[in-house]
Amino acid sequence: MAWKSIGIFDSGVGGLTVLREIMQALPQEDTLYFGDTARVPYGTKSPETVTRYAAEIASFLIKRDIKLLVVACNTASAVALPALKRQLSIPVVGVIEPGARRAVEVTRSGKIGVIGTAGTIRSSAYTRAIKRLNPDAVVLTRACPLFVPLAEEGWTDNQIARLTAQEYLRELKESKVDTLVLGCTHYPLLKALIADVMGPGVTLVDSAAETARTVATILAEKKLLRPPAENGNHSYYVSDIPAGFVRVGNRFLGGKLGDVFQVSLDEEEDNN
Repeated sequence: MAWKSIGIFDSGVGGLTVLREIMQALPQEDTLYFGDTARVPYGTKSPETVTRYAAEIASFLIKRDIKLLVVACNTASAVALPALKRQLSIPVVGVIEPGARRAVEVTRSGKIGVIGTAGTIRSSAYTRAIKRLNPDAVVLTRACPLFVPLAEEGWTDNQIARLTAQEYLRELKESKVDTLVLGCTHYPLLKALIADVMGPGVTLVDSAAETARTVATILAEKKLLRPPAENGNHSYYVSDIPAGFVRVGNRFLGGKLGDVFQVSLDEEEDNN
């Protein structure tokens, strides 16, 4: 089992920030990444549709012999995680619970801000997860949809990005949150700018980094880690032509993206 890969999926490129953290935390591990680029974005789809997509991708990755599945998509984590955990016999990790747990650990005042896509914020998944861990926490949320195209364009510290961040984050800053959860996998690319706008009194929680930590903990507990001397191999699959994914993905991974293969999930189903 230890020699199997870690499976990771997202609706597109955003989950590569989670992959990057896993590669840093566990350089000995093989990974399989699936970006559902033909059907992105998930945030505008119904929970039933997202759950169906997630099940199809999980099936694709399970056939390639993974030992753990990371749902590196906030929308899919919010709506599809319970179904995946019921269906699969391997551990399934989402990005919401680790971020919520870390926010509760580091907050001093109990006032926690959460930023994410409209779909993630509308789902209230972070609020529920934080309140489960600390019922007294005050959770303030803000959808920041323009952060996604800014991150993909590489506009992470120009005047447009700064003005956008100032506008989005004003109310959270005025509300004096002391902790801010980056509740979208694109947002770590804007981390330095967001930290600057929020000021030194606010701790940022990067869900991608916390998810990688959770993965490492689970694999260690289950004795599924490969020997540390190994070098992991990384495979990439997408459901649409790879060109756009490669261009943006290199930005997300710092130019380390390998071969990217286009696959049809419909054909996969037909072959069964």
